[in-house]
Amino acid sequence: MLKKTLVAASVAAALLSGAANAAVEVNWWHAMGGTNTERVNKITADFNASQTDYQINAVYKGNYTETMTAAIAAFRAKKQPHIVQVFEVGTATMMAAKGAVYPIEQVMNDAGVKLNKSDYLPAVISYYQTPEGELLSMPFNSSTPVLWYNRDAFKKAGLDTAPETWDEVTTSAKKLVDSGMKCGIAVGWQSWGLIENYSAWNNIAVGTKQNGYAGLDTEFTFNNKNVTANLQRLSDMQADGSFTYGGRRGESLAMFTNGDCGMWINSSAYYGSIKGQAKFDYAQTMMPFDSNVTNAPQNSIIGGATLWTLKGHKKEEYKGVAEFMRYLSSAEVQSWWHQETGYVPITTAAYELSKKEGFYDKNPGTDIAIKQLSLNTPTKNSRGVRFGNFVQVRDVINAEMEKIWNGSKTAQEAMDDAVSQSNKLLRKFEKANK
Repeated sequence: MLKKTLVAASVAAALLSGAANAAVEVNWWHAMGGTNTERVNKITADFNASQTDYQINAVYKGNYTETMTAAIAAFRAKKQPHIVQVFEVGTATMMAAKGAVYPIEQVMNDAGVKLNKSDYLPAVISYYQTPEGELLSMPFNSSTPVLWYNRDAFKKAGLDTAPETWDEVTTSAKKLVDSGMKCGIAVGWQSWGLIENYSAWNNIAVGTKQNGYAGLDTEFTFNNKNVTANLQRLSDMQADGSFTYGGRRGESLAMFTNGDCGMWINSSAYYGSIKGQAKFDYAQTMMPFDSNVTNAPQNSIIGGATLWTLKGHKKEEYKGVAEFMRYLSSAEVQSWWHQETGYVPITTAAYELSKKEGFYDKNPGTDIAIKQLSLNTPTKNSRGVRFGNFVQVRDVINAEMEKIWNGSKTAQEAMDDAVSQSNKLLRKFEKANK
């Protein structure tokens, strides 16, 4: 009997020891598809291998909208992940999700893990702070739109330099088409590039109340004469192929990398894809500013996403979240991520490490996004946008922009209708979050 008792005790001790030594699991839902899934998996695998206390489980849940929707549904079902990646236009929605979000600054403080906000690039971190300065979510993949151009095509067309203004874009696009290209310029993530960033770059408001930062009782103003005039310009450029519409998100990438379009306005984060696909000499430069509006550009605003922590888990699991966030923000991880993808390094240390390693010398132009974001001190028009229901608003804007491209509406008509519909979504959001 004593022998059996000793054996049972030994087994129990072994089981308890195993349980005590088991790594605490932390689940991270993300929207990084394609090659970036592999890069996310490497980051998590390296973190898991660096220590034995925690295990991060990275799970791809679809595109940004799908990932955010899945996390909301999971929270309602009490099956939420610890961390979810949410794109920048979902910020106001996450802020309004009362009882769901555990602000990352609070997570780090409660876990005793140091968070020095001054380490982060101001243009990146300010987008995700409360008016009082509390950091709500951890920046991860931040980008901004740039102007990509085909150097070989420019040379053939007799173009010596990349355009700096929209007037120069118009002239350059025409010369590219005249030299034999199928299109002069295409644009990806059109609302982000042609409305949100066009406005910030030219220091124009997208809406009232400091683009939504100063209150929920905001209204859109992107149907102003400057935005509509530029959209009408592009619509008119379709007549000779100078501009070609290629989709709402990043579908027009192939139009640039296969050599059909000589210019492309889209995220700096397409660096990895363009590097792997383009068979010609390419470069990136700053977005064009509108010389009919301003004498010089202001600053661009970020896109991409941050990592939000959701409530409802154990204290020791949030300690794992905090430790992973510290690892993710390290100069080594961020410089690697930046150099691999074209996303902006979120910390000054990561930027300096990339410079020290000679990355920008070997890959000229890869610091354009950083220079754009930090070109000038952000104004109330260029800090960013924080509107409720903005995911749905983007859908409205995209639908109306497509009516410009197909000729069924003028730019002014389409933007007037987009503002009218979008303001209704703002009022709906305001009412739900009073």
